[in-house]
Amino acid sequence: MNENTGHNRPLDKDLRGYLESNADIVTHIIKPVSIDDIGALSAQSETPILFENIIEHPGFRMCDILVKHRHTQCRALGVPQEEYLSTLARRLRQPPRGFVDVKTGPVKDVIFTGDDVDWTRLPAPVHSALEGSPYISAMNIVRDPETGFYNSSHAGTSPTGPKRGFMSFATPHTHQIMAKYRAMGRDEMPIAIVFGVHPAYEIMANFSGMHMDLWGEMEMVGTIMDMDVEMVSCETIDLTVPAHAEIVVEGLVNLKDSFDAGGVNAPTGYFIPREQTLPEINVTAVTMRGDKPIYRNHQTVPDTDHQPLPRLCHEAILYNRLTEIGLKVHDVRFPPWGAALSCIIQVEYSRPGLINDALMQCMGSPWLNTKMVVAISPDTDIDDARDVYYAMATRCDPSRDIITVGNTRGSPYDPSAAPLPGHDPFRIVGKMGIDATAKPRHDIREFERAWPKNWGKVKLEDYL
Repeated sequence: MNENTGHNRPLDKDLRGYLESNADIVTHIIKPVSIDDIGALSAQSETPILFENIIEHPGFRMCDILVKHRHTQCRALGVPQEEYLSTLARRLRQPPRGFVDVKTGPVKDVIFTGDDVDWTRLPAPVHSALEGSPYISAMNIVRDPETGFYNSSHAGTSPTGPKRGFMSFATPHTHQIMAKYRAMGRDEMPIAIVFGVHPAYEIMANFSGMHMDLWGEMEMVGTIMDMDVEMVSCETIDLTVPAHAEIVVEGLVNLKDSFDAGGVNAPTGYFIPREQTLPEINVTAVTMRGDKPIYRNHQTVPDTDHQPLPRLCHEAILYNRLTEIGLKVHDVRFPPWGAALSCIIQVEYSRPGLINDALMQCMGSPWLNTKMVVAISPDTDIDDARDVYYAMATRCDPSRDIITVGNTRGSPYDPSAAPLPGHDPFRIVGKMGIDATAKPRHDIREFERAWPKNWGKVKLEDYL
């Protein structure tokens, strides 16, 4: 398998094109698979996986694990791996490209409205034994009623009937938009849930930072893809959606009432919070492609797209911030094995003080997932947890290379953080920055690793 194509090329406009163009890393499962087994099978894959034959849902296919690792993330932008982060960071600083409205598109091949609507027919899997019920984790789109900008996120949704479900909105911008609708006297908010788009859409959909006064995420999709994005009108609500999506669910979010709902599989891998009070969505239409539409799943546990995807734009923003203070930045990573609470920055040590500043930049970021930040040197393999741990053990003097800060904002999904009474679901926790870079305090040669002769050149398998 060639993990890094090392090329710059125009992107495909849809998920099908992406899967075809990157067929060398896609695992096709042709054998019949039960919907109950798909989550466990997906989580064992490190690269894109496509299930062609779902026993309980013969009219659909399902894919997952599109952006779990850097060697697949770079393909979402069509650039070599070593150019991925700097490319995304640069494009996020560019103005929004907007989108192109078209009359129709492949997602309109099949249209269900009225009594024909039943979104429980979609192959939504159960993600864990603790959860016990189907869970949808697709991209959704809402529109700011004041600016008209499109905001997107991945709000976990539990379908509870043919036209009903509960949605867990975690992003502050979505809550701000809901508040604007309420202030206007509106009881409902139009929403579109979009399944099966090019993975670049999903990267942009998870942007988090100041932007809603200038643009929404959907207006920036074309910018990071470097191409025009085609949008088509919905059937029953006043929104437009990607014309080349696989499936779109249209609905209205009830802004008046909230309902007690079960817990959720957090990106930390724990079933937390165990109880939620959520708004209801009433489904008004379902449209889809006619030729076995591809349901895009995001298996939530254990280490899947669910951990890195919401943090890919975070990495690019931190890359820009760290570069601004004068650091040579090689990479920034929220690794899948870091429970969505840990960030690694790979930088060149230039002079005392810069690494501590870099750690504090990351620890003080706007998000709630920088509980532990580790700085490493370029010779440490950022993709190898063993190598990162080795650097922490041998290049960090805890008495002077660790920064701890107490009583900071904690993630609602971190069981070690203390619940904040009266501010549910928020928590309080400390943060830690670890300088595990090679430092010239004594003799820089002492940080040179010893390896066998011809290490990396000869392979044991060649002699078996």
